[in-house]
Parts: sequence; C-alpha cells; structure tokens
Amino acid sequence: MLLRLKHIGLIVNPYAGIGGRVGLKGSDGVETRRRALEMGAVPRSPARTVEALRELKGLEGFQLITYPGKMGEDEAREAGVDHVVIGTTSGETSGDDTKRAASEMKEMGVDLIVFSGGDGTARDIYSVIGEGVPVLGVPTGVKIHSGVFALDPKSAGVLLRRFIEGDAHETRLAEVMDIDEEAFRADVVQARLFGYMNTLYHEELIQGSKEGSGATDETSTLGVANEVYDEMDPDVLYILGPGTTIKPIADRMGVEKTLLGVDVVQGGKLVIKDANERQLLGLIGDKKARLYVTVIGGQGFVFGRGNQQLSPSVIRAIGKDNIVIVATPNKLATLRGKPLRVDTGDHGLDEELKGYHKLHTGYGRRTIYKIA
Repeated sequence: MLLRLKHIGLIVNPYAGIGGRVGLKGSDGVETRRRALEMGAVPRSPARTVEALRELKGLEGFQLITYPGKMGEDEAREAGVDHVVIGTTSGETSGDDTKRAASEMKEMGVDLIVFSGGDGTARDIYSVIGEGVPVLGVPTGVKIHSGVFALDPKSAGVLLRRFIEGDAHETRLAEVMDIDEEAFRADVVQARLFGYMNTLYHEELIQGSKEGSGATDETSTLGVANEVYDEMDPDVLYILGPGTTIKPIADRMGVEKTLLGVDVVQGGKLVIKDANERQLLGLIGDKKARLYVTVIGGQGFVFGRGNQQLSPSVIRAIGKDNIVIVATPNKLATLRGKPLRVDTGDHGLDEELKGYHKLHTGYGRRTIYKIA
C-alpha cells in the first residue's frame, strides 16, 4: 500500500537567540538585533536548524515546504534535504514574515509546521494557526519557556523523522508562553500564557513548560548562601548565574544581583554586573573560578535556557569540577523524577556534563541527581 506523502512546513527565525551570549536576554525587535550584531553576536539559529534537518537526509515519503533564504531555504539546502520554496520575505525578516509563512502553510494544509526560534516565534505562529495545525519547535531562542519545543535540535530531528515514518503521531496541547523582554532586561519577569498549540509529543524528546517551584524554600536557599559565604576564598572568582535561587548567595555576599543575568564577585566586591560571554572569558583567563547555577523548574535545564552567556567556552574555562548546581527541594519536585538536561550547543561538552552530580540543597546538604 502506498503511503500518503507528508507535507512538512519549515519556518526559521534566523535571528532567534542572537542576544543570548552577549547578555541581551532576548532577540525580539530590530534594535535588539542591531545591538547584538554590534557586540559581535553570531546567529545560532541557522546552524541548529541544519542540525535538526540532517536527521532527514536520505528519507523519503515527505515534502518539505519552506520560505526563501534564511527563513528555511538556506538551511534545507545546507542539510541536503529536498524542498519547495513558497512566498516572499521582507529582506531582514520579521515576525510579520513568520506569521505570513504560517498562514500560507496552514492554507496549504500541511501536516506539521516545524519552526526554529524561541517563545516570541512560537507566539507569532500561534497568533495565526491557533490549535489548527500540529507543530514542533526547534529550540534556538533565549527565552524557551513554552512547552512546544524539543529538548534540543537533534531531538527535534529524530521526532520529525519518526513522524514522517509513521512511528510518532501523538500530539498534545502545549502552552505558548512569552515574557516582556524590556521588563526582562530590567530584572522583572512578566510571563503570560497566550494559548495552546497542538504539539507533536514524545516524553523523552519534548521539553515541557517551565514551572514555578511554588513557595520559595527560604531555609534551603539561605543555607546554601551561608555555606558559600563561610567558605569564601578571596582568590576565587565567584560567578553567579541567573535566578531567584542564586540571588541569596549575592545577598549574603553583600552585592547586588542581576536577577536574570550573570554577575562576578571576588573578595566580597562585585567585579562585573550582568556579564556577557566576552567579558567572562576576558576575566577568567587562568584564574580559579567557581560557577553557581540553578535548575529550571519543570524542564530541568541547567545550561542552554536563559543563561547562554555561560557558553561552552566559558564553561570549559571554569572547569566541570568548579560548577555548583543549587536546587531547592521544591524545585526538584517540579521535575517529577525527570533528569536534568543541558543544551550548550556543543555536543562534546554536553557529553562531558552528563552523569551524576551533587546538587546543593541546603547548608551542608547534598543530593545526587543525573544530567541525562
């Protein structure tokens, strides 16, 4: 029996995530994009899209439909996947191009829309298709709170391949979340649920939505903060990652924390506030550094979601043995037994970080948890 050809739409936001490593905490808006490029940012979305598409090389039984240039055509060509190009773009591309592409693909009756981007891209597509067309997100943005994304590009490609082969057909309604980037840059999180999209689903390949940990476990966070303070070494650079779980450490040190940024403290003084990748690399050099990071509730990500300043180069400069993962019992409870995750963009580093780690959950308290 001949199987029906599956029609897959591909939409790429080529600038998604461009503001991450340079510390801009997002990529929405032409001005943010301009600033990121001036600061030396390199778009990562195209390469991560190609990584996903390479899982389809040599596969038959589908037709890939995409938009011109860097909105999908270039990535499909680089991955060696046959494709059909529709529509036109506005040059530098924008959210309007994303919406127009999604609308045209919906009208064509595609079986699935695969898109590369972050929460802003998901929101744009949702505004056009609602729950009408199944989707699969390739995570390439800075803000990836929505539940419509695969764990990483390879997972997206594997799940897409299974869908085309007929081995993956389960879908579920997943949240489309986004936050106000201007407020975000001012250390204010204003998250909003915009709706739900019908999302291709696999428990081990889709990340799920970010969840709050409920009531803050102040005893745990203050305990960790006191332990760090009691053991402070004036010769060590203390690099404090984003998050409310890390903030008490800065408070105990007597310095102001950038809630959603990366700060560096040495000798009880704030050395760099809201540091980007380049600043971190320039400061670390051959100095001894210790990095404190936390876990994203519900998702379990340690690296690759909202802390792209901590790039593979920065993590390697710090050293695996100098990474301290802090997590309260409440936050771990939101994982419901799922493992921790990393998506640094460097597969070799991701492999090095896999395995069991000691998580700091209070003063002198540790629990063993696995990075999968």
